[in-house]
Amino acid sequence: MQLFLLVAVFLISVCALVYQLLAGTISSYLVGDSVYQFSLVIGMFVSSMGLGSFLSRYINKQLHDWFILVELLTGVTGGMSAIVLFLAFSHIENYTPFLIMVSVGIGTLVGLELPIILRIVKEHNTLKIVLSNVMTADYAGALFASLLFPIILVPHLGLIRTSLTFGLMNVAVASAALYVFRERIIARKGLITLAATSMLLLGTCFIFAGRISTFAEDKLYNDEIIYTANTPYQRVVVTKTRNDLRMFINGSIQFSSQDEYRYHEALVLPAMSSAHSRRNILVIGGGDGLAAREILKFNDVERLLIVDIDSAITDFARDNPMMRALNLDSMRHPKTRIVNDDAWKFLEKAPDLYDVIIIDLPDPDDLTLSRLYSRSFYRLLAGKLARGGKMVTQATSPLYSNKAFWCIYNTISAIENPLYESELASETTCLETEAYGCYVPSFGSWGFVMASNAPIKWDQISIKVASKFVNTEFIKVMNVFSPDIQHVDTEINTIDTHVVKSYYEEGWESWAL
Repeated sequence: MQLFLLVAVFLISVCALVYQLLAGTISSYLVGDSVYQFSLVIGMFVSSMGLGSFLSRYINKQLHDWFILVELLTGVTGGMSAIVLFLAFSHIENYTPFLIMVSVGIGTLVGLELPIILRIVKEHNTLKIVLSNVMTADYAGALFASLLFPIILVPHLGLIRTSLTFGLMNVAVASAALYVFRERIIARKGLITLAATSMLLLGTCFIFAGRISTFAEDKLYNDEIIYTANTPYQRVVVTKTRNDLRMFINGSIQFSSQDEYRYHEALVLPAMSSAHSRRNILVIGGGDGLAAREILKFNDVERLLIVDIDSAITDFARDNPMMRALNLDSMRHPKTRIVNDDAWKFLEKAPDLYDVIIIDLPDPDDLTLSRLYSRSFYRLLAGKLARGGKMVTQATSPLYSNKAFWCIYNTISAIENPLYESELASETTCLETEAYGCYVPSFGSWGFVMASNAPIKWDQISIKVASKFVNTEFIKVMNVFSPDIQHVDTEINTIDTHVVKSYYEEGWESWAL
């Protein structure tokens, strides 16, 4: 019996941590700002566990019945949590109260479980041994769950099936307890009925999890969903209508096939056209192959390396017929090589220098992305530029998030030029930088920052490849900003401060309806 209870503690701990990770991950996918979402979930969950532990003092009789009841309620509440959160976000304007309700509900139930188990186990051993065994099993379960969640559960089961799986696990523990404690249970028939009902509910939802997920996401996206992926890094959704293909990452649009050429021509053509050489090209991000399409317009490109952390995106761009038609098979081009790795880690060990570096990443709306807009990362990139090389990054909207845009510009402008040689040891110079922008209907006013270890002669840039939007005449006015979005002083973004994330959120929130 004691062994069963220790195994039960291990499984309960696994389930409890998975429910926390699910709530934080789902909220990060849906709302963004992962630090705030995880902080809110963990704070609500842990404090509610304290509430549950406090309430357990009022349970003085029928401990075995109470343990089974609480376990069944935890299974149903935790198992249904992902469905509740997805449906709440897609159907109700104010999502946060539901996140708090789910976190408090599960946390309170988990807080009830452990004191009840301790009191049951204490009947068979001394308090010292009980505490040691129970806490060891609890902590081991937490470690197991923290490793299992990102490596296996999210990539292979998805969020909804993961929550239902662990809800079923809670119900299975309760069902096993019904058998183990059969001689001590008073409300046996009622608990058996509840266990069977819970198993039926969660099992049915598991079978139809795909349809439930589609129903919830259909409310978030107006168009037909043709591809979804829960990866260790993000939630990817691709939709299509008769005339439009769109990709969303964590709910934010990445491109629309109707106007993506405006964005990708603006990102790629100025840097490629002004580079001293175009033999060796690096793309950071850009797993959709659309920036690569623009790069491969230049016949003198010899090698194109795309470093994107998420194979779900690069595989889709390489294999899906609609994406292949849109990116003109750039992901299968003989000059293209794809590496699925963290850009920072890759660059630290990459020995090559690159003539042009294109940075095509999502906006810096969380700390993981913000570090790729930091002084340290740009300094690392600058060291990978060949002499006369150009690098360019998308830099969010100079209108909707003005400070974030100029923070990115100011951060790059502060990077010392690694090729500068001076007779005066104290004299230094920084990279040449140029800010510019254009209008992309799907995004609105959008900005970019180009940098080089050689002078940027903007007025002399000539576009000599086929294009629909950016040409030699238009490029001359792309670096002109209207008075309301002129340059502003900002702090430099570092991996310690992450000020660009704060600027970004402040800017977009000010435009929220």
